[in-house]
Amino acid sequence: MQSCGVLRSLLRHRDLIWALVQRDLRVRYKRSTMGLVWTMLQPLLTMSVMVVVFSTVFRFDLPRYPVYCLAGILFWNFFSQSIVASMVSLRANAAILHKVPLPKEVFPIATVISGVVNLSLALVPLGLILLATGHPLRPSLLFLPVAILVAALFTLGMGLLLSPLAVFFTDVVEMVSVGLSLLMYLTPIFYPMAIVPDRFRFVVRFNPVRSILEVFRDPIYFGKIPPLTHLGVAVGFAAVALLVGAWAFRRNSDKIPYYV
Repeated sequence: MQSCGVLRSLLRHRDLIWALVQRDLRVRYKRSTMGLVWTMLQPLLTMSVMVVVFSTVFRFDLPRYPVYCLAGILFWNFFSQSIVASMVSLRANAAILHKVPLPKEVFPIATVISGVVNLSLALVPLGLILLATGHPLRPSLLFLPVAILVAALFTLGMGLLLSPLAVFFTDVVEMVSVGLSLLMYLTPIFYPMAIVPDRFRFVVRFNPVRSILEVFRDPIYFGKIPPLTHLGVAVGFAAVALLVGAWAFRRNSDKIPYYV
């Protein structure tokens, strides 16, 4: 199966992938005076704005809204930034692709792993917000690695699907970036499902990203492991995304060096 091929590449080229992850992290922070602090500070600043806008202007009552909001922001930053970075990873590594024969999927894989590292660092301010708001720290937080794995597999699948298109058609990155901006507002990151009008609620309900988000947010905000049915849906979306993405990537991988 195509997804097994991706996993084999991950294991066979783990040293190379880890070297690419380290390089991505160095490049990300080498020109930043605040370094890793910015990874933790940026979600907090975004959360502060959203707390003012959504909880004050729209005036809905959601207990400990900063926790709800920040959990959504952390997930969305990981998802959207990893997809865009995956799409540009092949062109960014054109010199290596032309010189060294290796599976092209190592570059999107390394990009998503780099995103997981950044997400893990960003959990630090989330922990501070949990403590500051008096939010109970429940054992369900131990489920977070599983939730992050599901999110990473779904994101990797989408990255594998889109990255060849970004090589063949340069406008795809801009189009996907706009699409992600629209998708953000169709995903309950900043608002609860309860405020969505009934006639539009199906749009949010059948958004696959919402399922992945709620698997990530349930252990943090609601203090529970997602129900098996809900978790099964999210795992199903992640598996389908990975299978389709791996198939599409493998089908087009031989053409990639001619376009980068």
